[in-house]
Amino acid sequence: MFLYSFAWIVAIVVSAPWWLWKIATTNKYREGLAERLGRIPARLFSSGDTRPVVWIHAVSVGEVIAVSGLVKELRARAPNYRVVVSTTTRTGQAVARERFGPGDVFYYPLDFGWAVRAYLRALQPHLFMLAETEFWPRMLSECRRSGIPVAVVNARISDRSYPRYLRLRALWRGILRNLAVVLAQSDEDVLRLRAIGVPDDRVRLGGNLKYDVRVASEAAATESIRAALPPGAKLLVCGSVIEGEERMLVEAWPDLVAAEPELRMVLAPRHPERFASVAGLLERSGIRWVRRSQWMASGAGKFDPGSILLLDSIGELASVYSLATLAFVGGSLVAAGGHNPLEPAQFGVPIIMGPHYENFREIVEKLRARHALRIVQADALASSLLELLQNDALAASIGAQADEVFAAEAGATRRTVEALLPWLPGAVT
Repeated sequence: MFLYSFAWIVAIVVSAPWWLWKIATTNKYREGLAERLGRIPARLFSSGDTRPVVWIHAVSVGEVIAVSGLVKELRARAPNYRVVVSTTTRTGQAVARERFGPGDVFYYPLDFGWAVRAYLRALQPHLFMLAETEFWPRMLSECRRSGIPVAVVNARISDRSYPRYLRLRALWRGILRNLAVVLAQSDEDVLRLRAIGVPDDRVRLGGNLKYDVRVASEAAATESIRAALPPGAKLLVCGSVIEGEERMLVEAWPDLVAAEPELRMVLAPRHPERFASVAGLLERSGIRWVRRSQWMASGAGKFDPGSILLLDSIGELASVYSLATLAFVGGSLVAAGGHNPLEPAQFGVPIIMGPHYENFREIVEKLRARHALRIVQADALASSLLELLQNDALAASIGAQADEVFAAEAGATRRTVEALLPWLPGAVT
């Protein structure tokens, strides 16, 4: 821990100019800074709730959505415990506050001893829970010293991080051996977790919580888009797109509209800080387009054929997928690891992704095995989109298979809760 803390301090000192510049110029880095440094927000205790705490850490939007069902089940089956949620990212914080209430949500502390100990002393969690594999050595060490059991849910080891864990497994073994229980997404993740140092008897298959996540209510944007679409209109929803992919989609758009004049597109960038740059790209393209924020503020009138709606909002994409004739899931045409195809799959929407899907390999391979998803190269994007837009029978078959896979894989939330109950005395068994 001394060497780890020393390395942290060196890294902070070396990168200080960059961080100071980002904090001074970008609200993204200023928001929650005090909480990250160990200042406990007053809102966590304003309700006077004195129940013992279960602390769940979910890094960003994907993890927050994944644990939503788990939080709901824990609150129902362990009502004598208070469930609080921390996030790392600003977007994750926004979604978590909306779903779980701001009084139970806060920013995760930086992995310094003083910041971590401040939260452990304030919350005194009965159980600390990590979503996926956010292993922070200082937090795990302080939990061990304080006698706080640590569970990992929806655990996975990505293709990219696995070699790094293996190279340092002698160090990780000492950190991970104290985990109370680890619920892995897949059999391969079970093997990888054991290989990097989790004791064999502590890790088991739990399944992927994302298969249990369904959109609970319709987003405001979804209601407005549905009202603006004429009967039979086709809608292409391009979600979680990142830098480079927007340009590919915009360049392909004239050919798609030439073949399908009534087609519309919803374009949803993955990162909110890129809304402005994507808007600039659309403006320069000469294509008819509108920002969701402006369109809704003006009364959400017509959604013209051949036009693009820029979804500049957080937390609405999953609901908007329900309107799609066809979905493209981004982060996959460029080497970014892909994003979650289950968001459109839950609505039986046919899905296209690029070849880079390492972050969701288990999900994508299950869908591919059932012909429930198309993988395309960048140079075949336009032709593949057009094929599914014009071949209704093929698109319907792919969408139906996606819905079946989604339903068949459900149940991870129930299995996870059952595995956690031994650490929650008094819960409903």
